[in-house]
Amino acid sequence: MRGKRRSKEQKREQAVALRYEPSEHEVPILVAKGKGLVARNIIDKAKEHGIPIQEDASLVEVLSKLELNQQIPLELYQLVAEVLSFVYRTDRKAKEWSQANDVW
Repeated sequence: MRGKRRSKEQKREQAVALRYEPSEHEVPILVAKGKGLVARNIIDKAKEHGIPIQEDASLVEVLSKLELNQQIPLELYQLVAEVLSFVYRTDRKAKEWSQANDVW
């Protein structure tokens, strides 16, 4: 997930990464966060591994205040659920497309 934070002096890209493994954790956890070059690296790694990216600057701003490996607080469940829904839909569409086009 990424967001752009703008100030009068500069524009700095921000990014966070969530991980959700139901067998390991009950809720998603924050596994990476950063600004500038670190944000760019997070985004590049996500693209490299085919991980969908959702842009939501407000959510990134809030999530970036969490500690690494911290579970998502109850107050953010609805917002994070919307992001996960986007990821699952994107993943499902990509699989359907690759099967229809014999791409593996």
